[in-house]
Amino acid sequence: MDHTGHHIPATSAEHEHHATAPAPAATWGMAAQATLHCLTGCAIGEVLGMVIGTALGLANLATVVLSVALAFVFGYALTMRGVLRAGVDFRTALKVALAADTISIAVMEVLDNAVMLTVPGAMDAGLTSWLFWVALAGSLLVAFVLTTPVNKWLISRGKGHAVIHHYHQGH
Repeated sequence: MDHTGHHIPATSAEHEHHATAPAPAATWGMAAQATLHCLTGCAIGEVLGMVIGTALGLANLATVVLSVALAFVFGYALTMRGVLRAGVDFRTALKVALAADTISIAVMEVLDNAVMLTVPGAMDAGLTSWLFWVALAGSLLVAFVLTTPVNKWLISRGKGHAVIHHYHQGH
């Protein structure tokens, strides 16, 4: 998603810094931390969506749609919480969250839902089945492992979680 049209207010010193500073050196640790942060929100929404969909007996597609929607909601909410703590207004915090998390959440959701849909019987196993929970945990692990390189690439280009680092100086 291209966010070049979005403007995040900054001081003139920040504008000068961003204009002259190269993209941050992305380490695997930074990428893993960004992915873990994203995974936390995704996992809350994903698990909640899978539990609700399974408990209500929804069709697989409806359960996946609910899970994806909740993953985005909780993923963005966790990022916004930190940015709002830095004193930024709600609209700006939302723009930062959208820029920071959209690609990461989308990749994670494609991966973890693909795993859930391809494990035979996982979506229909029910909440009391070990198959459901093992498949769900495995799907989140696969999403973490395969999304970490994506986040490393994004951070190295000043995108993804790189856009929120100056809001989290104390972290």
